[in-house]
Amino acid sequence: MSGTAAVAVLLWLTAVPAAGQGPVAVGPSAAATYTPPRTPWGDPDLQGSFTNNDENGIPLERPDDLKASRLEEVSPEELARLREEREEQRVERAPLLGVLPGSNPVHWFEHFGAKNSRAWLLVDPPDGKVPPMTSEAQARPRVRGGSSFGNGPFNSTLDFSLYDRCITRGVPGSMMPGIYGNAYEIVQTPDSVAIRYEMIHETRIIPLDGRPRLGDAVRQYMGDARGHWDGNTLVVETTNFTDKTHFGYNNQYNSEKYKLTERFTPIAPNRLQWQVTLDDPDVWTRPWSFTMPLTRNDSEPIFEYACHEGNLGLEHILSAARAEEQAARGR
Repeated sequence: MSGTAAVAVLLWLTAVPAAGQGPVAVGPSAAATYTPPRTPWGDPDLQGSFTNNDENGIPLERPDDLKASRLEEVSPEELARLREEREEQRVERAPLLGVLPGSNPVHWFEHFGAKNSRAWLLVDPPDGKVPPMTSEAQARPRVRGGSSFGNGPFNSTLDFSLYDRCITRGVPGSMMPGIYGNAYEIVQTPDSVAIRYEMIHETRIIPLDGRPRLGDAVRQYMGDARGHWDGNTLVVETTNFTDKTHFGYNNQYNSEKYKLTERFTPIAPNRLQWQVTLDDPDVWTRPWSFTMPLTRNDSEPIFEYACHEGNLGLEHILSAARAEEQAARGR
C-alpha cells in the first residue's frame, strides 16, 4: 500500500474540490415524500452500488469562521464560498497526494470534482461541534502510526495503524470517503443485510432475525451488528468492538463500551441518507451524530482493492528504517 493510500483515511475531515449542487434534504420530511421499492419478501429494497465521492472533504464539525450556527442557516452564497476555498486547498494539497507528472495515476483520485451537499456533517450536538472527551480518554495514547506513514518510529508492525496494515478502517471509517475506493454495495436477504466496502475489501453481515448478540468476551474490529426495520429505515446497532480500533476522528481509540447506531433511509430512487450516532461513555461526554447521503451508481461497482496484511509495503518500510539507522551509526 502506498503512502498516498494511507493518507486517505483522514481526507474526509479535510477540504477537497466542490461545486454544483446545494444541500440535500435530510430527515423525516425527505423520507416521507418517497416510497421505496420492495424486495420480493416485502422489505424496503436498498440494494445496489453506492458512493459518497461527492461528500469528500466536508468537515465533520462546523467551521469556526462561519456565521451560521445551524446547517439550515447556511446560504447558497456561503456554501459557494466554502466550495471555492476547498477547491483552492485541493490544488495546494495535490502535490502531497502524488498528483505530479509520472507519479500516482490520476484515476486514483476519485474525489476530484466532488459536489459537496452541505457545509459540515455533524448534526448533534446542534452547535455542530464534537462534544468534549472524558479526562480518561484525553490521557490515552492516540492511534499508533496515525493514518499515514509519517516519520516513524518504524520498529515493528505495531507502529502502524490497522489501516496502514491493510486490516480495517473500522466503522464508521469504512464508509467515510477517501481519495479513492469509495464504492459500497448493499445486498439483502430476508434475514440479513450485507454491506461490502471497496477499500480494505471488508464485508459486514447484519442479521435481521433477532438472534442473540455475541457474548461480552468476544470482541471484533467491525463489532457485532444487529439490524431491524423502523418503517422504511434500516436501523443497525453495533457493539462488541475491540479497543484497538478508532473512530476516524482525531486519531482517538474507542473503548470496548463503544456503541454505533446507523440509520439507512431511502429518500430518492438513487439516494440513501446515512445517519450515524457514536456513543462511547469512556471517550466522549455525550453521544454525537453526523449524516451524509449515499448516491446509487451501479455503473461503478466495487473494484478490487489489492491491499492485504501480507503485502511487502511494511516490510520495505521497516527494512529501510533499519538501513537508515545503520548508516547513521557508521557516520
